[in-house]
Amino acid sequence: MATSDAKPLTVRCQCGNVSFPTPTAKPISLFHCHCTECQKQTGSAFGTSAIFTAEGLFPLAPDLAAKLRLYSRYSAEKGRSLDCYFCPECGSRMFHRIIDGDGTPRSTVSIKGGCIEGLDWSGAFHIFMRSAVMKIPAEWEQYEALPPWMNMDKAR
Repeated sequence: MATSDAKPLTVRCQCGNVSFPTPTAKPISLFHCHCTECQKQTGSAFGTSAIFTAEGLFPLAPDLAAKLRLYSRYSAEKGRSLDCYFCPECGSRMFHRIIDGDGTPRSTVSIKGGCIEGLDWSGAFHIFMRSAVMKIPAEWEQYEALPPWMNMDKAR
């Protein structure tokens, strides 16, 4: 848990057009996702998500909202959508948030790890290894899909 004097980290896109502080000094969770959607979104082997509380970021400040663009991806299979925010200048995905089927946004936000300056990467785990395109050392924490305690289908 973050101490009261811990300062938020800075989130910045590749070109520097979009910049904002993380809602808290440390993420709730940090993982590398090897699912095919994250592979497509990053154009890489996996995506890194730092999960923070949405409080403090949402509702978006007007000056931040004006600098971002939104791509909303609906999944009929999951019955929900994913609001994906990115910089229109350089195209960097900054963060995304799950919106449940009834329109209720989740209480957490996934900020892209590579955009967070000074992020402590220790303790990150790997998910959706069944779709991995590279080997991960066996001693690293990893799961074929989601860990049993991480249910993405239910609102938090």
